[in-house]
Amino acid sequence: MIGSYKFGFIFGSCLLLTLIWCDIALGRVSQKQQPQKDQEETQEEFKMEATPSPLPDHIEKVEDHHEKNNPSLEEQSSASQCFRCCDSGIPMYQPMPMPMPQINITILKGEKGDRGERGLQGKFGKTGSIGARGHVGPKGQKGTMGAPGDRCKNHYAAFSVGRKKPLHSNDYYQTLIFDMEFVNLYSHFNMFTGKFYCYVPGIYFFSLNVHTWNQKETYLHIMKNDAEVVILYAQVSDRSIMQSQSLMLELQEQDEVWVRLFKGERENAIFSDEFDTYITFTGYLIKHNAEP
Repeated sequence: MIGSYKFGFIFGSCLLLTLIWCDIALGRVSQKQQPQKDQEETQEEFKMEATPSPLPDHIEKVEDHHEKNNPSLEEQSSASQCFRCCDSGIPMYQPMPMPMPQINITILKGEKGDRGERGLQGKFGKTGSIGARGHVGPKGQKGTMGAPGDRCKNHYAAFSVGRKKPLHSNDYYQTLIFDMEFVNLYSHFNMFTGKFYCYVPGIYFFSLNVHTWNQKETYLHIMKNDAEVVILYAQVSDRSIMQSQSLMLELQEQDEVWVRLFKGERENAIFSDEFDTYITFTGYLIKHNAEP
């Protein structure tokens, strides 16, 4: 009994040791196979990573241009590749080519350039509609009298003036001034100087009317420029009378016609009052020189 028990114990121990040894051997084999599988999977992954993915067309064009301008890029990339010591010279890792950055030229703003020449004037636009009428402004001041126009184009000339004040004169060659204006076409007769100025050359008619004074002499001349043309004269009398003188003259431009008192041996006087007009001087154009 004891011998059979011992034999069974030894046999079980041997069987257990055999199983343990087989298990250890199988574990070593699986450990050897597992690194090979891991190595193969790692190589496959490295190959997949090393294989470049297709790039867009514009990136490939940039890379080709970059490679042409930089011929040493392949040498640098080959020098930077990593290899395993235990492999057969096949690179396990290759860096993925990076796309070249592109610069948007539109965002680059340079310095402001010089001002160019002015272009041609464009076409005029359409005329707009007339706006509303504005408010009436304040009345302005009266302007000064303008210079006389070309009087030669006006084939008319006429004047008629009078005097209401009597005149006693002891002076020689005193000009007779008139204080009333009946007609003065184009202001050819100057009321301040008492003279008619010819602006329209031609033939004129003149008439002078005065009232004499009792017991006094009346002595006047109708003058053309500085020369006496006709005389109006009345002797001393006990009564006053109306005296007149008339004539026609051919005048040129800028000629002057006026009335002058002349001193004789006695006092020279003409009569008038504030209620009636006794003294008049009249003249008008009969024929213009340009007329046939």
